[in-house]
Amino acid sequence: MEGILRPIYQERASHPNTLGVLTIEKNQHSIPTTDTFDTVLLIIVSEAEQPLFVKHYTYEGKKAALHIVTEKKLREWILLGSNRRIFDWLYNGKVVFDRNEFLAELKEEMKEFPFYGRKIKMGLEFAKLIRRYMDGKAFFENQHYLDAYNHVIHSLHHLARLSVIENGFHPEVTVWNQVKQIEPEIYKLYVELVNSDETMEKRLELLFLASEFLIYSRTKVGIAHLIDVLEEREYWTFNDMITHDELVEYSVDLGILLEYLIDRGFINVKNVETKGQGVFHRYYFVAKKLS
Repeated sequence: MEGILRPIYQERASHPNTLGVLTIEKNQHSIPTTDTFDTVLLIIVSEAEQPLFVKHYTYEGKKAALHIVTEKKLREWILLGSNRRIFDWLYNGKVVFDRNEFLAELKEEMKEFPFYGRKIKMGLEFAKLIRRYMDGKAFFENQHYLDAYNHVIHSLHHLARLSVIENGFHPEVTVWNQVKQIEPEIYKLYVELVNSDETMEKRLELLFLASEFLIYSRTKVGIAHLIDVLEEREYWTFNDMITHDELVEYSVDLGILLEYLIDRGFINVKNVETKGQGVFHRYYFVAKKLS
């Protein structure tokens, strides 16, 4: 189908703001990263009116998808892991245009996975992990076992992704294949939860016990980015945090992460009087440096 799409990407490649073009073909024997399309055409541009533009085509019974994405949006996907297919597309796609080796340099950067980028990704995954774990535990304690199971499954996925990032790799769509090699202990926990013959209640009970240690052992690496930011000031309001450029992506998970860290002594609370009697503002500060 590349011959049919060639005029499309050649026309785009002539634009001065086009940085790179890749084609991704559907492989019947691999994971479905093309969303059933026979071909995906990925065009990366320096800027555009909208960060992502998608168009679908059909030709002789086949389907193709054109994705035009800005460099800023692409880097956001890479940093936040919000489009996991992008790693497969960039690693395995066929480069048909590469202005000034933009794609070659991007792939090399991804391979090296700068430590700063890793710290942010680990922080975001850890926050999601704590959210799912705490919510799952609350459901379990209230005997809502199926809801607890759902949250625990998600928490293990975040724990798996955190482990992969910690080891210097980008989590892929098939993250459990990665984890099986990197952290067999987490993989075993996941398999036992899914395949065990124990009752749902017993499975969850055992898993919460095992997860507690695995989560705590990764707390320092998981909160390193957050603590780095919080050490910039003596005290923070919660609104200060959620509006800070480097913390805004923690989003709805920041509140529960903060309470988790208060319980474990990483963050302290300072109460400041308000005009209302007996009502205090809560200010937060780092209790101890990570060693």
